[in-house]
Amino acid sequence: MTRRRHSDKQRGIALLEVMIALVILGIGLLGAIGMQARAYAALSDAGQRAEATLACEKLVGTISTDAANVANYALAEGATPNATIGPWVRETTAAIPGAVISVVVTPQARRSQVDISIRWTRKAGAAEIRQQLTAYIGS
Repeated sequence: MTRRRHSDKQRGIALLEVMIALVILGIGLLGAIGMQARAYAALSDAGQRAEATLACEKLVGTISTDAANVANYALAEGATPNATIGPWVRETTAAIPGAVISVVVTPQARRSQVDISIRWTRKAGAAEIRQQLTAYIGS
């Protein structure tokens, strides 16, 4: 049996192919990790938006059952909440860290317009996220 001798030019080519394959695999894994991190951040944002929506809807439900006292639910941004709206504000800020809340009540003919705004930032330097809801409460 005769053995084929590889020329000196062919030596190490298999090692080079393996190294190139490892580089390509590494780039692919880094891309997958980056996508995972972005998906997690998007999921976190979606969760906080859902919390804000539920909080707004809960306040609208509470105000609807107490429509005669709708003016007591007004809250300026950054103001200290009164006893009527205080529990809801504490619950909301516990669910959404750093939340800044405002509730504007505008009396109209046979109803009141209630504008609820919750804003927060997910992390320092990130864009502000704002959830707003407008409801009309009949008196």
